Order: sequence, then C-alpha cells, then structure tokens
Amino acid sequence: MSKEINILNSNKEDIKDAESLKQLEFINKAKEYVSSMEKELGRKLTACVVTFGCQMNARDSEKLVAILKLAGYEESDSENADFVIYNTCTVRDNADQRVLGRLGQCGSYKKKNPHMKIAICGCMMQEQSSVEKIQKSYRFVDLIFGTHNIYKFAELLCTCLESDRMIIDIWKDTDKIVEDLPVLRKYPFKSGVNIMFGCNNFCTYCIVPYVRGRERSRSPKEIIRECEKLVADGVKEVMLLGQNVNSYGNDFKEDDPNRITFPQLIEEVCKVDGLERVRFMTPHPKDFSDELLDVIARNSKIARHIHLPLQSGNTEILRRMNRKYTKDDYLNLVYKIREKLPEVAITTDIIVGFPGETAADVDDTIDVVKKAQFDNAFTFIYSKRTGTPAAGFDNQVPENEVKENFDRLLKVVQETARSQSEKLSGKTESVLVEGVNEHDTTLLTGRLSNNTLVHFAGDESLIGNIIDVTLDECHGFYFMGHRA
Repeated sequence: MSKEINILNSNKEDIKDAESLKQLEFINKAKEYVSSMEKELGRKLTACVVTFGCQMNARDSEKLVAILKLAGYEESDSENADFVIYNTCTVRDNADQRVLGRLGQCGSYKKKNPHMKIAICGCMMQEQSSVEKIQKSYRFVDLIFGTHNIYKFAELLCTCLESDRMIIDIWKDTDKIVEDLPVLRKYPFKSGVNIMFGCNNFCTYCIVPYVRGRERSRSPKEIIRECEKLVADGVKEVMLLGQNVNSYGNDFKEDDPNRITFPQLIEEVCKVDGLERVRFMTPHPKDFSDELLDVIARNSKIARHIHLPLQSGNTEILRRMNRKYTKDDYLNLVYKIREKLPEVAITTDIIVGFPGETAADVDDTIDVVKKAQFDNAFTFIYSKRTGTPAAGFDNQVPENEVKENFDRLLKVVQETARSQSEKLSGKTESVLVEGVNEHDTTLLTGRLSNNTLVHFAGDESLIGNIIDVTLDECHGFYFMGHRA
C-alpha cells in the first residue's frame, strides 16, 4: 500500500494541459458520487489496484491509485474492495491466465457486495480476443479500457459510477501524450518517469508494438519539469522509462527545436538540482550508441547498471526474431561497455524455446552468458502470442526440450551472477535505503547503484537516504552488510 504522501498534480495550479484539467473536473464529479455512496453505506469506500507487467504499467497504476484516492476511496491491498482495477500485461500467456484467475475470484466477492465495481485495463485489453472473452465469460466486469486512453480514467470512473452496464472504451492507437496527471508514488523517494511510449521494432515474438502502438516521445521540457517537481516532492532517484529509450526523439521532426537524442536528454536530467541518481529502462542493443556510453562515463549520477536484452545468443535465431544484431555484434557491444565502464553491472533478458531453436542454438546463448559475464539474467520460456509473426512459425519446440534447455541455461546464469556479485565482497558502496526488510524487521533493505540488493541493520529514519554500506557476505543475488 502506498504511504500517505502528497499526490503530485492534484491542483489546477500544477497542471498546464487542457485534457488534464478536464480530468481534474471529472475527479471532483466522481468525488460527489463516492461521498453519496459513503452516506448510503455508512462507511468509507475502498479501492485496490492490482498491477501486472513492466515498470510502465507500475507507473500507470500510480496514476490510477491517485485518481481513486482523490475521488475519496481509501487504498486497500484486498481485492475484496469496493473498486478493483486489474492493470494487465500480455507479454506472456501466463500473465493472461493469472489475470483471469484473479478476475474470477473477484467476481465471487462482487456477489456479496452489489456496490462493488470491477475494472480491467492495460495491454491485455488491446487484444480484441481478450475483450471478447471478458464480454462473454466475465459479464460482472464494469469497465474495460486499454493503454492509449488511460489518461481518461477519471472520466471513465464517472461513467462507470453512473451506469450499471459494462463500459468498454478501447482505442486502436493514438498520437496523444497526456502525462500531467495526478500520481501517488509507491515510494516517496524514487519514481519512474515516462519519456516515450510504444515501439517500432516489431520483434517477431513480441505483442508490445500492437498493444502499445508506435513510438511517441514526450517533450524534453515536460520531462525535465516533471523531474524537478518530483525532486521538490522528495524524490532522489528517477528511472526514465520507455520500450526502447535509445529511440527517444527519433519521431520528432528534423526542424523541431525539441529534437534531442536520448544521451542528450539523460544528461539534461542529471542537471536537475537535488536529483541524486538516474536510471533508465530499457535500451535496445542495436541502438546503443557511443554517445550514451560517454554520457554515462562522465555523469556519476547515472546508475552503474545497464539492462541490455539479449533474447538469444544464436545469430540465426536473432535474425528470425528480427532483433537486427548478431551474436558478435552483441558481444562486441558488451566488451565496449566493460572497457568504458568497468564498474557497471550488465543484466539481460533471454528467451528459451523460440520456434526452431535447437540445443546447439542454446549452447550459443550459454556461450554469450559466459563471455558477457552477466550480473543477472531474466530467463523466460517462449510464449506464443496470437497476432505475432512467430506464432505462425513452423518447428514450435516440444515442451520437454524447452525445459531441458532452460534448466541448462539457468544453471550457467546463476553461476555467473554469483561470480559477478562476489567481486563486490568487502567493498563499501553507496546504497539507497528502500525500506524495512520483509523477512527480518531488524534489518533495512537498500539498492546499490548497480541494482544489487543489500540487507543491513539500521534505523528506519535512514529510509529514503543514500548512505555508505560495507558488503560483508554474498548470498548470490544479494548481500548482507553493515553501515560504514
């Protein structure tokens, strides 16, 4: 549950955009409906937002929570609430199934609470087949909307509270960017900042370009203004978010005075007074420039962590994935990064079981893991997504072969990650203290610049501060340490 902190952009004075001002009016209207229901029921109304998927979804959910709180709902962790939203992901099939399972359980709650409203939004709802399934099998859902019109949530909330019918508002695409909206952050000291939306890469396994649309970059002035407002509200770390941050600004016209590259943008963000750490997610290897490496090297504020998705170490599989680089291209980039930024941690994403992949192809991937010396790798079994080219490829790999190859790869990933982590043993590093340890309340948990977690004894007053911690014991993906 979010801490009680100020909601950014909740006053007209904070907002410049006409559409955002319009949504503030709908928030006030929704507040009247909620107040009326509170009087009828004799209690406060509760709301729960359940998030699946990436950091951009998490950022969207912070806006949904803020609007619900401004409308008068109390935030709850329970899905047995008066208003429940599922913010969905559709990158892998198991994400879809998890949503439907949770939705079914929520339906049973609604039978006992006739005032309950259930909404579902996000990437999954940009697929027509998913919307049709909800319409047919989950008739108790009150509101369905997608990724392109999430900024209209306050307006849709009002419509939902005014009606007993299912509201469906899905846009195929949009060229609009509306970011000047209320937001309630999960952490008062760090925040994501959307710099662009959509993707133009069309990897053959990926549904994202179809559900998030084409690349659209925010104005650099708006991004800097948001970072300044966040710092004024206590934020010390921001993460610049986009499906492919390297492509930032490519959609600006040649004569647009706003046109700058991603390296230029991140350098401007680093100039914001009071901002202590800057992260970014996710770059594409094919677009990773020497300019960006130079900017990272000369700006100590930029986190020493680069997430560089590999997906496969086999050149032919990469070609069929439409990744636009070869095994050697990728390794040469890694070597360049290691040479320029020896202290940086490199993490990656890897897919196992892409159509036509053989054990020998996976050996190529394992070879890249060993040579790149990844600090961590997020390994996934290929998920067939209807509507993507790869879904129609021949030679879908049998499940038993995929599992065997996955286990072989995972073993090497874990060994390599541990070896990389152990290099930090005994060192003293700067740590952003994020909270009390979930398993031991006598400990605090923090994150290094390179994204490694460390647990150490300390007072809760340290939460939100960057302090020095000595790393004592390596436990694979995290350290036990003590305050220096």
